[in-house]
Amino acid sequence: MLEMKPIAVFDSGVGGLTVVSALRRVLPHESIVYLGDTARVPYGGKSRETIERYSEEIASMLVGEGAKVVVVACNSASALGLPRLRETLTVPVEGVIEPGVAAALTATTSGHVAVIGTKATIGSGAYERSLRAVRPDVRVTSMACPLLVPLIEEGLLDDPVTDAVLERYLAPLGQTDVDTLVLGCTHYPLLAPAIARAVGPSIRLVDSAANCAEAVGRLLSERGLEAPATAAGSLSLGFTDPPDRFLEVAGQALGLDTAAVSVRAVPPLGQ
Repeated sequence: MLEMKPIAVFDSGVGGLTVVSALRRVLPHESIVYLGDTARVPYGGKSRETIERYSEEIASMLVGEGAKVVVVACNSASALGLPRLRETLTVPVEGVIEPGVAAALTATTSGHVAVIGTKATIGSGAYERSLRAVRPDVRVTSMACPLLVPLIEEGLLDDPVTDAVLERYLAPLGQTDVDTLVLGCTHYPLLAPAIARAVGPSIRLVDSAANCAEAVGRLLSERGLEAPATAAGSLSLGFTDPPDRFLEVAGQALGLDTAAVSVRAVPPLGQ
C-alpha cells in the first residue's frame, strides 16, 4: 500500500531535524526516514551542478528504498537542487523555501518582509526571487547571520552571548516597517524564542520548517497518500558520516529520540 510507505527527508547535515520535528507534530501517523549528508556538509558555496548531483543521488536512493514523498530540508538544495528533482523523480517533492514564502506573503500587511539565513542562502537570492515571483511589489530585506549556526550547534540556545549576537544582527529591523521575518535556515527554529525577544511583538516569525510540514500534509491529502490514523508512525535517522554533538543538542531541544542512528553510504547516480 503506497500510503504506508515513508516520507523521506534529507538535509546536508543535522539542521533538517527541525523539519522532522514539525512533521512528527503535524503528521504523527506517518513514518519518516531522515538522511543527513554529514560527509559532504555544507552544501552552501558549492556549485549548482554539485548540489543538483548530491540531491539527486540522495533522493534517488531514498525513492529506490520506497519513499512516497521526498522532502528537501535544506535551503541550498531547495534553492538549487529542487527543480531538477521535480523533473527526475517519480514521487512528489517538497522543499522549505516555497512554503515559507507563501506563509510570509500571507502574514505581511506592510508588504515588507525580512529574511535571515546563512551567507550561502542569502547570497543565492532564492527567497527574494521566490517572494517577488508571487508578489512583485513586495519589499525584501535580506540579512546573513553567519554566527547563529555555530552558536546553535554549541547548544547556546538560551544564552546572553546568543542574545547579544541577535541584537547586533536584528536591531536594524526596528528602524523599518518590516512586520514579517522568515527564518531562512533550518537551524533557526531552535532559536525562535530568542529571535522573538530580539525583534519584539510587532514582527511575526515565519518558521519555514513548520510551514514545510504543513505543505507536506496538504500534498499527501491531495495525492491520497496519507497513512491511516491507526498507523503507528516511526522515525529512522541516518547520516553519511557520524554526526557530532549537535545531534544530541537538536534531539533534546526538539524532543526527538536520537539514540539510534545509522551511518549510510550514498551510491553515485547510476549505481
